[in-house]
Amino acid sequence: MNNMRTWLLALCLTATTITMAQSNDPMVVKTRSGLVKGIDQEGSMAFLGIPYATVERFMPPQPVKKWKGVRVCDHWGPMTMQQQNRPMTEEQMSENCCVLNVWTTELPNSSLQSKAAKPSAKLKPVMFWLHGGGFDSGTSEWDPGMCLAKKDVVVVSINHRLNILGFLDLSTVSKKYKYSGNVGMLDAVQALEWVRDNIAQFGGDPNNVTIFGESGGGGKVGTLMCMPKAKGLFHKAIIMSGTILNVNTKKMTEELGEAVLKELGIDKKNIDKIKDVPYKDLYAAGQRAMAASIGTRRPGTPMMWGFGPTPDGEVLLQQPFQPAFASFSDDIPLMIGTTFNELQRSRYGQQITFEEARKELQRTFGDETDAYISAFMESYPDKTLERLPQDLLSIDWLFRPKTIITADAIGGKRKADTYVYMYTVGESDNRGYKGSAHGAELKYCFDVLHHYSNQLSQSTLDANQIWATRISDVWAQFAHTGNPDSNGLYGWHPYTKENGELLEFGGSDARIHNNHDRKLEEIINRHCFKQLDEFRATHQ
Repeated sequence: MNNMRTWLLALCLTATTITMAQSNDPMVVKTRSGLVKGIDQEGSMAFLGIPYATVERFMPPQPVKKWKGVRVCDHWGPMTMQQQNRPMTEEQMSENCCVLNVWTTELPNSSLQSKAAKPSAKLKPVMFWLHGGGFDSGTSEWDPGMCLAKKDVVVVSINHRLNILGFLDLSTVSKKYKYSGNVGMLDAVQALEWVRDNIAQFGGDPNNVTIFGESGGGGKVGTLMCMPKAKGLFHKAIIMSGTILNVNTKKMTEELGEAVLKELGIDKKNIDKIKDVPYKDLYAAGQRAMAASIGTRRPGTPMMWGFGPTPDGEVLLQQPFQPAFASFSDDIPLMIGTTFNELQRSRYGQQITFEEARKELQRTFGDETDAYISAFMESYPDKTLERLPQDLLSIDWLFRPKTIITADAIGGKRKADTYVYMYTVGESDNRGYKGSAHGAELKYCFDVLHHYSNQLSQSTLDANQIWATRISDVWAQFAHTGNPDSNGLYGWHPYTKENGELLEFGGSDARIHNNHDRKLEEIINRHCFKQLDEFRATHQ
């Protein structure tokens, strides 16, 4: 009996010692689910791979169950299942992918107090990142936030369900799967709820959250602006090259869901068998079903459909950018923009003549080719003759036209302001000039240009570091105030259809333009979006 008492006393003393050690560890934070321990990343505290939800295939996410002890968050969590060219472990890629990352430079005085830290003026704005990859692929591992966090913000990024796992609409088959067509975006809402409940412990203000994303991530930002469950969970938004139109309708996604079951040979009575189908077979069946029902989507087309969010009138009220957002987001300040080159087309970076470029342009613009060239030169009179043939072919034909249409629809017409930008910072690598391609601005808004020393020329790294500082400052300033130019450095005003105002990041210095390319973009819109009109006429 005495031996048992001695053992119990020793156990209690050990537990007390561990708890005291944890409470003195500056890298340990108490969340509602349990303790997490971070690591140092370039002077910021990083907490990688924190679970924010548990998931069951095709079902809405659920809060994470509590864990005991300290979870060491020192490496990236798994990305969602997706097509990969190399084998990956379950730790790298899994259906159990609902993890997030937090970067901060300062924690509340007592991170292990029993009650959650209360929001205060000392808490920092939160920047909540949604990665690109359409609604099909990608991971937050590409975009680390440790340098952006040094701009007096707390950065959060997430992984969530994508492709057929996140957006297979089985609502016509079983009430159980009523929300299966939107669970990928419900994951994002669950992550925002985690931020609301926990981010104060990391020094972040749950009442000042900016959602931002690029490409498909920008599309996700727009989608959240149309989801009632997300209302109140974010307060500002940044959409970067994200205005591809999602043309999914409920009818289309219901048809696709039933086509997937047909491909798998699963009848409605045995619907739960779909949970046991290996992911590789499930994904392949989804691609076959899409080809057979509504058609496959080619990358680079001006619209998306298939396995992506569907407007069901409850989870998602409408698709974004068509042309605006749900009215409940009218009080959300928005910054929206594109890069100059975006999805560069054939022969970019090669030496071509003006006549060769003109001949290639005729395939798209026909009788309006000369009008397109004239409008381009009026819009960008300072473009060098050396690069003019390439720029004529490589200018963005995809995002900028629809960004103008969206900005026209909301600028000066909502309670909150809209700010428009264009990124034209040029880059070179060992193969020559690269321009300002799709996604190139990410290393600047995250201020991690120095991570690309093996990919970019030294001249680019030396000349462009000032842009990394400027752009990340603007992004963080918007998170702080809802005004990206609150210090008045650029004289950047909110957008209206009449002023057509944007700030260009590029050239020798940032500069303001007003409706400089409207005529050009109207020509592009007429010729490059014919497929959109034809698709809508066929499917809606």
